[in-house]
Parts: sequence; C-alpha cells; structure tokens
Amino acid sequence: MAEPARKITKRVVDAAAPGESRFVVWDSELKGFGLRVEPSGTKTYLVRYRPRDGGRTAAKRFVTIGRHGPLTPDEARARALAILGAVARGEDPAAKIGEAKARPTLQALYDEYDRLHISTKLKPSTASSYRSTFKKHILPAWGARRADSIGRPDILRFHAGLTDHRVTANRALAILSGMFEWAAGNGYLPEGSNPISGVARYREQSRERFLDLDELERFGAALREAETIGIPWQVDEAKAKAKHAPKPENRRTLISPYAAGALRLLLFTGARLREVLHMRWEWIDFQRGIATLPDSKTGKRSIYLNPPALAVLASLPRQGKFIFPAEREARDIDGGPEEKPRHDLKRAWNAVRRMAQLDNVRIHDLRHTHASFGAASNLGLQTIGQLLGHAQHKTTLRYAHLSADPLRRASEAIGAQLAEALGEGAAAAPSGEVIPFGRSRETG
Repeated sequence: MAEPARKITKRVVDAAAPGESRFVVWDSELKGFGLRVEPSGTKTYLVRYRPRDGGRTAAKRFVTIGRHGPLTPDEARARALAILGAVARGEDPAAKIGEAKARPTLQALYDEYDRLHISTKLKPSTASSYRSTFKKHILPAWGARRADSIGRPDILRFHAGLTDHRVTANRALAILSGMFEWAAGNGYLPEGSNPISGVARYREQSRERFLDLDELERFGAALREAETIGIPWQVDEAKAKAKHAPKPENRRTLISPYAAGALRLLLFTGARLREVLHMRWEWIDFQRGIATLPDSKTGKRSIYLNPPALAVLASLPRQGKFIFPAEREARDIDGGPEEKPRHDLKRAWNAVRRMAQLDNVRIHDLRHTHASFGAASNLGLQTIGQLLGHAQHKTTLRYAHLSADPLRRASEAIGAQLAEALGEGAAAAPSGEVIPFGRSRETG
C-alpha cells in the first residue's frame, strides 16, 4: 500500500518506520521529492521526474540525493529543488550522472594507458620508470577518483607535497600530463581536460659534474688497484661482529676485469651505462672502430671506438654474446643457461669512487667528463652531440661554456681590427698586461 503524501520534515522522517519491503514517502509540496525507507532502516532522499523532451510517455528517472543523517530534510529539499529546476530548463540530471559514472577512474585510465601506450610505445627502461612513478606517487593520491574530477588545485597541492624532491615532482607532473594528453587524444577524456597544463614546475639545479686532471689521475690509480690487489675496506672494531671479520690483509674488494673494462669504456666512449652493459660482440667492428647499436635511448646509433676503447675490448675474455655478461648464470624457461648482460656496476663503482675520493661523483659523470674534454679541445658542439648520441642539439649546449677558446680567438680578432682602425696597431701587452689606448709602453 502506497504511503500518503506529506511534507517531509524531520518529524515525518523520524516517524517513517521500516517495514518488510522498501517504500517511499513523497513530499506533498515539492512534486517529485521523496524519502526512500529500506527494510534495514536506511533512509535516503531522492528525486523522481520525466525528461521534458519525452513528454508524458517518457520513462521516469530517479536521482539519489543522499542519506538522511548527513543531510537534513531542508538541505535535501534545497538540492531536490535545484535538480527539478534543471529538469524544467530541459536538462536530464540522471543522464549526466550516468555519463559521469561511466568515465574512468585514474586507476582505470592508467591501466589502459599502460596496456596501449607504455607497454607498446616506450622502451623497457622508460616504461619501468613510468610505472614506478605512477605506483609510488600518482596512484596512491588519486587512483580511486574519476580522472576528469582532478583539477588544477589538486595538481598544485600534489606538486607542493613533493617540494623536498623537486626533480621527482617535476617528473611526476610530466608523466601525468602525458597520460592526460593521450586520454584526450584517444577519446577517454574531453579535449582540453589536462589539469597539468599551465602548472609551473620547480627550478632544477644542473647536476653536471666533470672530473679534472687530478681527479682522473686518482680515478685511474684506484681502478688499477681495484682490479689487481683489491681496494681495502674498513671494519668498525667497536661492533660485536667485528671479531668475525677477515684479517686486515684480507679486507680488500677485488673487481672483475669486466667491471673495470666497463668503467673504462664509459669514460673513453662517453656512452650511456645501458649502452655499454648491454653491448654485444657482434656489434663491434674492430677494423672500423665502431660499435653499431640496433637500439638505444635515441634509436639506432653508432659508438665510435678510439684506440683506448678498442684496447679495453681486446683485453676482455669472451664469454658468450654479451661483452659484459651477468655475474650469476641465469636460467631460461627450460632450465638451461640463459645469457644475460650485466645489470649494473654499483659495487665496483662505489669501491673505486671511495678510493679515489670522488664523493660527489655519479657514474653518469664519466659521460659528462668525456664530453667536457671534447668541448675543451674545440671539437664543436655538433660533433660532441653526435658522439654522445644526443637527439636534440639543446642537450649538448650544457657543454658550451667549456669551449672558451673559439670565443677568445674571436674576441682577439675583433680587438685587433678595432685597434688598427684606431691607429693603435697591434700593440698587444705580454703576459696579460693591459695598456690604455693612447699610451705606449714605457721602455728604458
């Protein structure tokens, strides 16, 4: 039996006792506004209407306003009035809510982005970096939210929360922005719905570091010691486990010829770490002095092997297809040995770096050092960029300040011409002595 209509007030709501089945109490003053009462006792405000463009034959639509308790009857009535007002203007609130529910959460959008873009379009190392950033920073913040509900204020708060890790914060925004652009371009979100657009990034300090001649000498000495007698390591004698440590003469870290060779090759070629560690013997042309990589960070490229680099390669024993094989033998799906390249150089690099007292130097700085020597030798930024495999010229510009000699020669040529025009001739002062115009050097 239908409940009689009455004005929905707090007293009416409290008096609406649950029955064996669900029922609705309709408001007597605002047509379409009601209170649904469940057998469990849950009471929910709702609105019922027919879309205007469908006439009296259109199916009735229902919109849930919210539960009683968090909402008072007066608050629910005000919301119902707004919804019915939208209906009177020709809108269909229930359809809009349905469309919004159909839009993906950030987690669902990321799953599609990973399946259709990250897994198929990006290189494995880049894909791994993207997934790590999403899972560590982005998805914990908004994974359950609808992607289209994330606005610029959310992005600003997220970015500010990573202020102590500015590079990570900027990287996260770049990756997230890429996903929103992909989603808009492929119909998952409306065009122009990227909330990261226009958000200012943190300024990042340049992290380039170059080894000078003294540091290179220490690095070479440490490298030779590490591959011959080993680098000594210290034991904290105050700790209980110190008594189980090897004798002092046996406390040395010896690195393999492959680790030492890889470190030398990084410096001699300026190649990236993965380019060296994943290098195969079949890619090496000893006669032409070239390693041809079928793929790299910037696609297929050649690494030029100078005499020191060729000497390193010639000194290494061959153990399979990889020049720098994995230290531990892997197994394939059938249980047989599987050839894999060396994964990293952390242990060897840290031992050599500490011995050489290069506390603030990263292994990637060997690449920067190679480039810096090229710039200081006036080889030209374009040539250096090609040697390093840079896809963009602006990446190589970081070494421009090291190539000062061409600027000095240009300045001297211009100065000589101007001095001659002034009638000063080529009166150059030796040893950097500056002579004012119009005054000759005193002799006597």
